[in-house]
Amino acid sequence: MSKTSKQAGEWSGQWALVTGASSGFGVDFATLLAEQGVNLVLAARRTEPMEALAAELRARHGVEVVVEGVDLAQPGAGSALKRRLDGHGIPIDILINNAGYGLYGPLLAQPLDRTLDMLQLNTASLTELTHVFGADMARRGRGHILLVASIGGYQATPTYAAYAASKAYVLLFGEALNAELAPQGVKVSVLSPGITATNFLAVSGQRPTLYQRLLMMRSRPVAATGLRALKAGTPSVVPGLGNKLTVWSARLVPRRVQTWMAHRLMAN
Repeated sequence: MSKTSKQAGEWSGQWALVTGASSGFGVDFATLLAEQGVNLVLAARRTEPMEALAAELRARHGVEVVVEGVDLAQPGAGSALKRRLDGHGIPIDILINNAGYGLYGPLLAQPLDRTLDMLQLNTASLTELTHVFGADMARRGRGHILLVASIGGYQATPTYAAYAASKAYVLLFGEALNAELAPQGVKVSVLSPGITATNFLAVSGQRPTLYQRLLMMRSRPVAATGLRALKAGTPSVVPGLGNKLTVWSARLVPRRVQTWMAHRLMAN
C-alpha cells in the first residue's frame, strides 16, 4: 500500500495550487498535500527545482503534478495563471498563498524598485490570486485558502519595515476573509511563522541573530500547523510556543516599546 493511500483524507483527489513552490515552505506544503492524495500545481519563477519535486511526488504518492514557471511579482500574473489552468481544465480547490520574501536593512538603504517588487508579490499578487481563485471556490460552494504571513505582521519592525507592514496586511486581510467567505463554504486561514529554517534570511540579506537562532523552527512542522488550521477553518495560527509568547507579550506593552524591542532583537 502506498503512503498516499494510507494517509488520503478529505482532500484526496482535489487540486491545490502552491505558490513559492521551488523552495522552503512551498516544498513542505506540496509534500504534505501529496501525502494526502492531493494533486498539485506548483508555481514559482525557478522551474528546475519544481520539476525535480514534481517527479518525486508523482513517483512516491501517485498524484498529478503540474509545474508552472511564473513570476508572480509581475502585475496580472495571477490572473494569467488562472486562465492557463482554466484552459487545462484544472479547478483549484486549495490555494496555498506562500510566495513572498523580505528585505533586511533600513528602508532608505534598499533600492526602491526592490521594495516595490516585494510589496507587489507579498500583497498585491496575493490579493489577486485570492480573488480570482476564491471567486471560483465561492461559486462552487467549497474551497480552502491559506495565506502565509509572519509574526512580524503583529508589530512594527525596524530593518524589516516594509516587509512587516506587508505581512500585517496579509494577517488582517485573511482574518477578514475568514468571516466574509465562510457563508459561501470557503475556509480561509492565516499562518504566521516566526524565524524558520528556510532560505528567508539568505534572501533578505540578514545573518541570524541569537534571538532568531534560539527560536528557529523546522519548516515542515510549521507548514503542517498551517494545513491543520486550514482544515479546521481557524482564522489565524502562530506556530511554536516561543512565537506565541512573542506575539502575546507584544500586546502587553506600548507600541513604542514594541518597536524598540523589535529593533534590538533584529539587530546583528
